[in-house]
Amino acid sequence: METRDAFIIGLRGETIGLVNPSSSSDEKFQNQTLRPILKLQNDLFVEVFKNHISKHKNEFYLYAVEKKLQFIENTIQKDIKFRNALKGIVIGLFTIDEYATYIQNSSSLNKRMMNMLIERLKSQVLLFEVIDTV
Repeated sequence: METRDAFIIGLRGETIGLVNPSSSSDEKFQNQTLRPILKLQNDLFVEVFKNHISKHKNEFYLYAVEKKLQFIENTIQKDIKFRNALKGIVIGLFTIDEYATYIQNSSSLNKRMMNMLIERLKSQVLLFEVIDTV
């Protein structure tokens, strides 16, 4: 029977980005763990963000693109409950060893995680458009 850790690593796939002997431990964690998880969970993050928009009366859809990008960034940086929910979506796919590494330097790794997630959502801002069905 496959262990949870082996299953999770197989599900996530390979390292994304360069990892070499001169890479910092945070950079290794980012490329070996965070990037694959963010990629795997991308569709879920988009749906979670759409739900967050709807809970805020869909005002997001009225904004110009620049203000939408600002909204994404501000929401993730300032809405602590929402940010913690997003972190949970990522942390739930850590192996036991990765979690041990994470808790050693969670502040720095959380910053990396949220910055990458912000950029990922901003790059997909068009997915948050309302499609009129006539």
